[in-house]
Amino acid sequence: MKLPGQEEFEVSSACENVPTGELDNGTGSGPSPDSPSDIDRGELGVPKDPLLFIQLNELLGWPQALEWRETGRWVLFEEKLEVGAGRWSVPHVPTLALPSLQKLRSLLAEGLVLLDCPAQSFLELVEQVTRVDSLSPELRGQLQALLLQRPQHLIQPTGTRPCQGSAHPREASHSEEAPLKEQRQNPLRRKLPPGAEAGAVLAGELGFLGQPLGAFVRLRDPVVLGPLTEVPLPSRFFCLLLGPSTLGKGYHEMGRAMAILLSDPQFQWSVRRASNLHDLLAALDAFLEEVTVLPPGRWDPTARIAPPKCLPSQHKRILSQLKEVQGPSARHGALAEDRYGHQPQLHSPELQRTGRLFGGLIQDVRRKASWYPSDFLDALHPQCFSAVLYIYLATVTNAITFGGMLGEATSGAQGVLESFLGTAVAGAAFCLMAGQPLTILSSTGPVLVFERLLFSFSRDYNLDYLPFRLWVGIWVATFCLALVATEASVLVRYFTRFTEEGFCALISLIFIYDAVGKMLSLTSAYPIQRPGYPAYGCFCQYPDLGGNESQWMRTEPKDRDDISSLDLGLVNASLLPPPECARRGGRPRGPSCHAVPDIAFFSLLLFLTSFLLAMALKHVKTSRFFPSGVRKVLGDFSSVLAMLLGCGLDSFLGLATPKLTVPSEFKPTLPGRGWLVSPFGTNPWWLSVAAALPALLLSILIFMDQQITAVILNRAEYKLRKGAGFHLDLFCVAVLMVLMSALGLPWYVSATVISLAHMDSLRRESRACALGEPRSFLGIREQRLTGLVVFILTGTSIFLAPVLKFIPMPVLYGIFLYMGVAAISSIQFTKRIQLLFMPAKQQPDLLLLRHVPLSRVHLFTAIQLACLGLLWIIKSTPAAIIFPLMLLGLVGVRKALERVFSPQELLWLDELMPEKERSIPEKGLEPEYSLSGDSEDVSPRWALSGEAGRGGESPFVQESSLKSNLSIKPEDLINTIIPLRSSLTQVH
Repeated sequence: MKLPGQEEFEVSSACENVPTGELDNGTGSGPSPDSPSDIDRGELGVPKDPLLFIQLNELLGWPQALEWRETGRWVLFEEKLEVGAGRWSVPHVPTLALPSLQKLRSLLAEGLVLLDCPAQSFLELVEQVTRVDSLSPELRGQLQALLLQRPQHLIQPTGTRPCQGSAHPREASHSEEAPLKEQRQNPLRRKLPPGAEAGAVLAGELGFLGQPLGAFVRLRDPVVLGPLTEVPLPSRFFCLLLGPSTLGKGYHEMGRAMAILLSDPQFQWSVRRASNLHDLLAALDAFLEEVTVLPPGRWDPTARIAPPKCLPSQHKRILSQLKEVQGPSARHGALAEDRYGHQPQLHSPELQRTGRLFGGLIQDVRRKASWYPSDFLDALHPQCFSAVLYIYLATVTNAITFGGMLGEATSGAQGVLESFLGTAVAGAAFCLMAGQPLTILSSTGPVLVFERLLFSFSRDYNLDYLPFRLWVGIWVATFCLALVATEASVLVRYFTRFTEEGFCALISLIFIYDAVGKMLSLTSAYPIQRPGYPAYGCFCQYPDLGGNESQWMRTEPKDRDDISSLDLGLVNASLLPPPECARRGGRPRGPSCHAVPDIAFFSLLLFLTSFLLAMALKHVKTSRFFPSGVRKVLGDFSSVLAMLLGCGLDSFLGLATPKLTVPSEFKPTLPGRGWLVSPFGTNPWWLSVAAALPALLLSILIFMDQQITAVILNRAEYKLRKGAGFHLDLFCVAVLMVLMSALGLPWYVSATVISLAHMDSLRRESRACALGEPRSFLGIREQRLTGLVVFILTGTSIFLAPVLKFIPMPVLYGIFLYMGVAAISSIQFTKRIQLLFMPAKQQPDLLLLRHVPLSRVHLFTAIQLACLGLLWIIKSTPAAIIFPLMLLGLVGVRKALERVFSPQELLWLDELMPEKERSIPEKGLEPEYSLSGDSEDVSPRWALSGEAGRGGESPFVQESSLKSNLSIKPEDLINTIIPLRSSLTQVH
């Protein structure tokens, strides 16, 4: 079993049999992760096989000059030789005609099959495959000489990049040593993982053969067969398909069929373990049963099907074969998978009650302690550097924005300095102690709303705000510790996708609203002046003939912005620009003489540039432009590059745009107070007890805000390996509430948008080891160091004012907008809103639309929109004091939806609540599989399997009961198929 975060491709033990002298140390250089099929087999407990590279060499030139030429190659997808262009085609999904498979089966059934052949060289292999009775000694000698002829490979010259090199790469030389040298220099080697093996298929028409000749060989020990393949890999399989001349491309298509069979993971796995001809034919029959036929005349056979974004799960095919050969008795052992092709997500051990006080907290500490050293070692990766820059800028922007808003809401009782200091202290402490260190603590919109209400209440009743706030914080910590002690965090099981999406959409909209609002507020600070407006105009005043300046008849206008209120009288005035006026000895007079109207427009330009560039660079990662390494760098550093470009534009034009303001002195914002808050101040003693009432509401808000974010971050689709820590995280927040209240610093909880951005910047993806294979999502780089460094840098930002003061605020607002848009666009709720405006024929093929009527989907979306609108209205009105209760009400609304929607509909639209998971009938539908982890649809955490509506026993499968109830072990699933297939073949 691989350790979490380990991406290296595990070398199979089969490679130990490769002769050491024939391969250098550079073979397949570079780590490569598991392919999707490898991951599936690992989940089944089946040992993984080496990646197989298949090459088709075709015999051409009959009857004049016979030669072997490589015309196709496969890893997962097919590449064809484009002779005229002198290049390989783009990888594509192979297609072939059914007759070629049928002819291949007949040829193999009558031909030579050697399994575990002991040949140690290509010469020995040729001698064995030509030992057939149908060949005379003379024909055998001719055939052996022909097979030993070196094939022609199309190899890209060394040191030449495909995008810059010659359009016609040279072919391999015929000299003795050059082919092996060029094989080693083949760039394709770097794309294949260590331990990869080769399979060679030789096909063609040979006039001197009287009847077809077919041979299939599986070598006992993989051996490098000289220049047979373009890459010097040890060969495991060898197939020979020759025969007399026929009409069409009979042997060419049979060779392609054999290569396509070997590129199929299931066929390859079966053939590696086949013991006789019947096993080989059974594997081919199993492949034929799964073949999809395209009707003639309904598609273009010359069209090339692009590879899917993500390969489907392979062990669904294994289980379907097991069901067929074992019958209904195998259905109880069927693994229920979700729409991502993974096993169903169960409630993690963190959400199981222990029945002891602080039992969940103790388990979290024990669970996370074993990972603590790796939490720092796993951060030693360049990707973490880009994540630090990205999240640091986002955190600083958030601290400044919320610090300014908090200063306005509390009349200076707290400000930007407190925001910086609190973010640094709380965030660093949380990253060191928390159960989920990927979480970023920050001020959030809901907590800011409560702070504003608390200050308004204190001001209206003449209370000392900070002491009152201290007792509220103490009571909140007490309530949160009680929740930790009673393991109340297990209630997050009731936070389904309905609640999570509503909360995430609310926070994202707050980010978008604040970013746009702050940007528009700059037009007030830097007004846009237009001709004809009263404030437009600047006059040049000249002195009179006596040397005195002309006097204004009314020197103090009623409104400084109203130029019409000025009575110029008989004065020497003109409309010269201020510099020209001063050069001619005049004095500029007027409200707009020193205004710079370009600032507002340029600030808007910087705002849109940073936002659009960050979005564009983020999508470069999945585009066709640039090499994969360049795309990855541009995608990882998208926000940083967007910010640098914005700063460069601002510096180039030199306009006085508003810049980042960082406190330069380390002292509280409120004059006259120290860093420690007095417990009572001027408040009566009983207020410390009365503070429990608002603290109760704030506790609900803190619990919902913290735990909903924790549930979102710990979802199964992120493939976190080190587990969550719901109890430990809430405990840390409770302790920090007391500390922040005592120091008069803002309160902090998990910030949904920034935390999601943090995780997105730490995504681990596979290196595409196979030609045409897309990158697969491997998980998140789980560690503590990026968050810790971010908050340390945030604390030191007070002393980096000379550098940070050059960052324009519109650029930071653009990054703020980017984070909000990126977060809200990633949830299923947004995609279902888009369906409201799409005609039915234009809607994407979402899996939920296959199982839920469109009207029911729209009804569910409308209910979510109504809840979101109600939350926004309450947040923006004086009734915001009940905002925490409204967040809790989302769970109640979701519970009420069970009376409106059936369990099957909720399974696809949302998730099932714990009671429904236990009480749902043991029959239902089996969800189909999505081809991508990034699918537009979202998977249910549970899957219904069996015969819906037929009354048969079809258990609601859980992983915990699966392994104990299976009648056979997972590694025996595939082993059961081959003998049964063989017996069926023998019967036929």
